[in-house]
Amino acid sequence: MPYDFPQLVQACPALKRFLQAHPAGGETVDFADPEAVKTLNQALLYFHYGVVKWDIPAGCLCPPIPSRADYLHHAADLLAEGNVSDVPRGPAVAVLDIGMGANCIYPLIGARLYGWRFVGTDIDRAAVDWARRLVAGNPAHHGAIECRLQPKAEAIFAHVTRPPETFALSLCNPPFHDSPEAAAAGTLRKLKNLGGGEKPSKAVLNFGGRGNELWCPGGEVAFVKRMIIESAGRPDLCGWFTTLVSKQGSLPALHRELGRAHPTEVRTLALFAGQKQSRILAWTFLPKAERRRRLESSRG
Repeated sequence: MPYDFPQLVQACPALKRFLQAHPAGGETVDFADPEAVKTLNQALLYFHYGVVKWDIPAGCLCPPIPSRADYLHHAADLLAEGNVSDVPRGPAVAVLDIGMGANCIYPLIGARLYGWRFVGTDIDRAAVDWARRLVAGNPAHHGAIECRLQPKAEAIFAHVTRPPETFALSLCNPPFHDSPEAAAAGTLRKLKNLGGGEKPSKAVLNFGGRGNELWCPGGEVAFVKRMIIESAGRPDLCGWFTTLVSKQGSLPALHRELGRAHPTEVRTLALFAGQKQSRILAWTFLPKAERRRRLESSRG
């Protein structure tokens, strides 16, 4: 669905200066321009989700708002299966966001969409501090989002979750690449496509995201494998464990790891963002009756 730019400009007048004619008619922005994309995000977040204050530090990952919202909608559908087809809402539904980032995007959107209570984690202290400032700058989100520092870079759920707390759901946007070089090459390809084949400038390359947001040793396969192994050691922690998986070729190795973990159910859900297809990998160790019991008890 195309953006309603007149309404977005009304919500965020700063967006107006970035508008340009779309080749197929109407208006658009230059998606290779980080300032234009950030301002579009500010308009979308304010207009659709009531986020009155949002910004990111220079060089941090600038997330696509529609696809992040789609992830949350798919996750909500998973929870609805254990709730007599109704999406559970309200602060009693606790959600864990692994790798929240400075943008804090899943908690900010999810708290508004469904009223869920979020715990966001990150290994970057500066990102956690920035996310806390975003939460503080949005009074409607006070009490709904807690940001925690993960002190161990190799850990996923350990050190940031506190027994006996449990979560209905976990979310994750893992670092997809396996090296800084691969991350830089991926960013260059993306920006070249967005820019119509022109070579991106060094300044524009900063739009791609910081190191821990984009890469880790072994890439998304290694990261999600660690997540699966840790989840098997704490099967009651989340009703559903979920993560984005960027590459179709990553799935076989991850399904093999899940086979060793013996979850009760595994799902792979298609996720589309413009011309790009991604997917959500979801697994649970709890039978449906137990997931339903948890949701019923969360309603008090």
